[in-house]
Amino acid sequence: MGPHPAVAAIRLAVRRVLHDVLNEHSTTTTAAADGGEPPLVLVACSGGADSMALASALAFEARKLAVRAGGITIDHGLQPGSDLRAAEVASRLAALRLDPVEAIPVTVGRDGGPEAAARDARYAALDEAAERLGAAAVLLGHTRDDQAETVLLGLARGSGIRSLSGMAAVSGAADRYRRPFLQLDRQTARKACLVQSLPVWDDPMNADPAYTRSRLRHEGLPALEKSLGKGVVEALARTAQLCRDDADALDTWAAQADATVRDDAGLLECAKLYTLPPAVRRRVLRRAAIAEGAPAGSLFARHIEELDRLITSWRGQGAINLPGRVVARRQGGRLVIRQG
Repeated sequence: MGPHPAVAAIRLAVRRVLHDVLNEHSTTTTAAADGGEPPLVLVACSGGADSMALASALAFEARKLAVRAGGITIDHGLQPGSDLRAAEVASRLAALRLDPVEAIPVTVGRDGGPEAAARDARYAALDEAAERLGAAAVLLGHTRDDQAETVLLGLARGSGIRSLSGMAAVSGAADRYRRPFLQLDRQTARKACLVQSLPVWDDPMNADPAYTRSRLRHEGLPALEKSLGKGVVEALARTAQLCRDDADALDTWAAQADATVRDDAGLLECAKLYTLPPAVRRRVLRRAAIAEGAPAGSLFARHIEELDRLITSWRGQGAINLPGRVVARRQGGRLVIRQG
């Protein structure tokens, strides 16, 4: 008799990712052939159902493959006793025979609001740990439900199809982050923990209505399902993938177009930019601003719209100030973007 369907599903999802990591590792190193260590794959675990299910699947599958498996838990320090909670999660990971296992404390700033600040601190710590430990990949427990929430949050921001494309299955520097569960629902992960008798900690912040994502999870999505019927989560996740495919294609088009709209000195020619489709032109403008030092995370749709008006609605307007002390102006039929 095989494992419970939920357990089989999470293991299959992780197995596929580990095979990808192994294939990539074999093409970039000869360490295994030379008797070196197999690649290290870490799981980022909060102690919640999604990440505990992921940790259990990694521990199981890694033993069958040439993969070392470890775990990282982050102590955000936002609640009393968070250090004890992180230590408890670390002990659970060690009980799954993951090694190395670390509990890492971080300091959460205030930029962008509490949710964004916690996320920034968390990823910075994961990046540092992955670099220090030489990890080939870090697994994240985001599910299809998380993807649906991300799409709705992107829709509310009105930032275009890149926001609607949600979270990528593979992302980060050197494709470090992998999300095996994006095609699985949250209930499958929770069921897998239940049938394996894995202890689960439900972060009270996930139910706190002070946080946007929490309100969306407990109020917004249930209301949509009540109005539109079941299947909303699946449809939103499918929308994310379709939008990601479109956004990737447009980004490629923009990268190719970039070279065709510059003069011999490398300046952007406004007349040539004007002939591009708006979606491609705005991407060229965004690329140019980032290349001159504008932080990608602070460059919003309104900034790109202002840049675009220098091309499409030129009325002699003055320079535009962009994040990162970058200044853009139109001069002699050229768009000049420079550090101010």
